[in-house]
Amino acid sequence: MTKVVIDQKFWDLFPDAQISTLAIHQINNHVDEKDDPYFAKLLNDSAEESKKFINDEVFRESEVVDQWCQAFREFKTKKGARCSIEALLKRVSQGRTFSPINPLVDIYNSVSLKYAVPCGGENLNAMAGDLHLGEAQGGEGFKPLGADEDAPALPGEIIYYDNDGAICRCLNWREAQRTMLTEETTDSVLVIEAINQEQAQRANEAIKELKQLIEDYFHVDGKIEILTKDNSETDEL
Repeated sequence: MTKVVIDQKFWDLFPDAQISTLAIHQINNHVDEKDDPYFAKLLNDSAEESKKFINDEVFRESEVVDQWCQAFREFKTKKGARCSIEALLKRVSQGRTFSPINPLVDIYNSVSLKYAVPCGGENLNAMAGDLHLGEAQGGEGFKPLGADEDAPALPGEIIYYDNDGAICRCLNWREAQRTMLTEETTDSVLVIEAINQEQAQRANEAIKELKQLIEDYFHVDGKIEILTKDNSETDEL
């Protein structure tokens, strides 16, 4: 079985951080969006709520965006890497809409937008050993979504990884094909990141709503665990 483990190197950089996890099992992640407009509405409603986190005059001066830009300066990053919540809020600021992908992804994206916290998810059945968040040695194999070639992690980069390589690069910036959530996913761990106490308060609300939405839609029980520097790994997921 898999655990989520946060390495000490991460806490050295972000001692006030909090990583919230939600494990779910035996779900049916298929849906025909033409017959079920639920997810399009969920995303649109959350995008509308997210506007309160955006500085309309200078997007990069939005508090949420600025905090994550500063965080990304604390470790080695690939040029152009941005926090996932910055990317979502940027779409909202540009007036772009969100098209449904699959139920799990749509639900966590909606929560990410509503609470302005980075969210991600991985297929537990595609993992090799525990899911770690820590500093890359450099060279960890990584094939990003939509790519044909390997794009290995950089030394000093903060990544999610398992025994077979990198799973997400630059925190939750870029997802690997290997563990991505698809319609065939039945077992998953969802993750919400926070790097300070103000973000953690929003993350606490977000993970509870994420759990409720998951349980209501999939009719399964989810398990929340909160990781801090004093409690750095989950039970078996």
